[in-house]
Amino acid sequence: MNILQNAWAYVSRKKFKTLIIFFILFSMATVALSSLAVKHATDTAAKETFKSINSSFSMQIDRRHNQGTARGGGNLKGKDIQAIEGIEGVQKAVKRMEVVADLVDQELIPAKGVRLDATRQQRFGKAAQVTGINDSSMDERFAAQTFTLTEGRHIKDDDTNVALVHEDFAKKNNLKVGDKFKLKSNIYDADNEKQANNQTEVTIVGLFGGKNKGGVTAPQELYENTILTDLKTSALMYGYTDANAIYLDATFLVGGQYDIDKVMEQAKKLGIDWKAYTLIKSSQNYPTLQKSINLVYGLTDKLFLGSLIFSAIILVLVLFLWTNSRRREIGVRLALGMTNKTIIAQMLCEVGMVSIASFIAAILAGGPVSEWVGKLILGQVNSSLGTQLANEAKSANLGGGAAVDGFNKTLTELSVTVSNMDKATVVGLGLVVVVIAVLLGSAFILQKSPKSLLQDTE
Repeated sequence: MNILQNAWAYVSRKKFKTLIIFFILFSMATVALSSLAVKHATDTAAKETFKSINSSFSMQIDRRHNQGTARGGGNLKGKDIQAIEGIEGVQKAVKRMEVVADLVDQELIPAKGVRLDATRQQRFGKAAQVTGINDSSMDERFAAQTFTLTEGRHIKDDDTNVALVHEDFAKKNNLKVGDKFKLKSNIYDADNEKQANNQTEVTIVGLFGGKNKGGVTAPQELYENTILTDLKTSALMYGYTDANAIYLDATFLVGGQYDIDKVMEQAKKLGIDWKAYTLIKSSQNYPTLQKSINLVYGLTDKLFLGSLIFSAIILVLVLFLWTNSRRREIGVRLALGMTNKTIIAQMLCEVGMVSIASFIAAILAGGPVSEWVGKLILGQVNSSLGTQLANEAKSANLGGGAAVDGFNKTLTELSVTVSNMDKATVVGLGLVVVVIAVLLGSAFILQKSPKSLLQDTE
C-alpha cells in the first residue's frame, strides 16, 4: 500500500513529467488501436467483397494464342460451355454474349470530348453495346458493384425479349420499367459476320446505376449506354442459332461443398482447345482490388508496429532521464535498505497509473480516430493506385467502360469499429511496453551503489 501511495504522490507532484508520459502512451495506444481496427475492418470488407466471386471461375479466350472475334471479343463455343457445366460440382453456367445493336427510336447519351467523323456517326451513331446474359445478377459488373440495380429485377434464365438499361439512359429517353423499345442489327459491325439485319422489341425489366471512373474513347463505353438483354435477343442481332452461337465468356458457379481448384482441374481434362481458352478463378479478375487490400494491410501493419517501437524508444529515453533526475532520491532509499525490486515496483506503479489513464483516453478516442485513420489510409491507397492505373492505361492506350473499371475496382469503403479484442490487445501490448521501458530506463541507475548515486548528485 505504501508503494501505491508513494507512486501517486510522485505522479501528482510531477505534473509536467506525468503529462509527457501520458501523451506518449496515449499516442501509442490510439495509433495502435486505430491500425488494428482498420485492419479488421479491411478483413470484413474483403470477405464481403469476395464472397460472391470466390466460389466461381470463368472461361475466357487466351489472347496469347486466340485473338477472338474481329473486334477482339470472346469466341467461346456453346458445346464447350455445356461440357464444363456437366462437371460434378458446377451448379450453373452464366453465359455472356456481347453484340452491337442500333437503337431504333432512342438516343445514346453523348460522351463528353468524344467526336465521331461523319462516316462513323452514320454507321455507329445509334449503336449501343449490348450484353446478352442468362442471369444478370451474376454479371461480374454487378458482383463488383460497378453496376447496381436501382429498380425492377434482374434478367433470368427463362426470360425472352427483356432488357436492363441505365437509369440515366431511361431518363433521357423517357423510359421506365415495363416500357418497350426496339433494337436492330448493325450491319456495319465487324462481328456481325452473317450480316444479320434483324429487329426486335424488348421490355425493360430493370434499371441500374453506376458512373464511369475514367475517361472513354467512344459513347459505347459509357455505362449509360450499356444495355443488358437475354441471350435470345443478343443472338438475334447476329443471326446466331444455338448451334453456332459464340460467347464473350462464361462463369461457372461451384457448390460450397466442392473444391473449386479440383473442379477446374476436371474441366481442363475435357477435350477443349486449352491453347485457345483459359480458366480463371473469379477472384483473380480483380487484381487491383486485391492490391488495394494488400496495401491497406501493409500500411496498418507498419503503423501498428511503428507506433509500438517508436513509443517504446521514446518512453525508454524519457524514463531514463526521469530516473536519472531522481538519483539522490534513489540513493537515499537504497541507503535506508530499500531493495531494487521495491524501487522498480514503485516506478512501475507510477507509470502504470499514467498508462491506465492514457489507455482509457485512447479507448474513448479510438472510435472517431479509427474512422479518420481508415479514411486517410484508404484515400492514400486509392490515390496511389489511381495514379498508377492512369499511367498504365495511358501507356497501354486502353479505353474505358465497365469491364475495365471492374478489373480496376479498388476497396472504396471501410466500416471501422473498435472491438473489445482490439482494446484488450492494445492494453496488453501497452503494458508490456511499459514494463520493458521501465526496466531499461532504470537499469543503468539501479546498477550503481547508494554511495555513488549520492556522490553523483553533489
